[in-house]
Amino acid sequence: MRMSCRVNGETRTADDVWPGESLLYVLRERLGLPGAKNACEQGECGSCTVYLDGVPVCSCLVAAGQAEGREVVTVEGLAEGERLDPVQEAFVTAGAVQCGFCTPGLVVAAHDLLQRDPDPTDADIREALAGNLCRCTGYEKILDAVRLAADLSGRATARADTGPDNSTGSA
Repeated sequence: MRMSCRVNGETRTADDVWPGESLLYVLRERLGLPGAKNACEQGECGSCTVYLDGVPVCSCLVAAGQAEGREVVTVEGLAEGERLDPVQEAFVTAGAVQCGFCTPGLVVAAHDLLQRDPDPTDADIREALAGNLCRCTGYEKILDAVRLAADLSGRATARADTGPDNSTGSA
């Protein structure tokens, strides 16, 4: 079958898709978007998390045919061109990207959390990330990254609301 959907704001089409093929497979192998990772293929680890119509889903559990005509946003789609999303920036800055296998799913989950709650508590962060497994860390750097992302997002919003910072007197 031919499958067409909007991926990261652009209409994308894949040919010869088997209807039972996973959205994850289509994204990675047919559309060349390797961000979402293929780890457990059972929806247990969160490494393949993407947005489907604005809702985070494990793309390994979504049949390609179910994504027909829908909106998909991958971890690649969170960035604006070369500019990283504050969550992506925070993960790099906080050193929360070790092997990187879990990172895309954690970034999407953290992004979703901060869209819903721009100032989450540690308990909120832990609950939001509970469906994502990391085998390399003790999660502390990941929690640091989400806290930093909340701060970065807050400052970005404040700058957007008030305009440039003129406190130094420079233009």
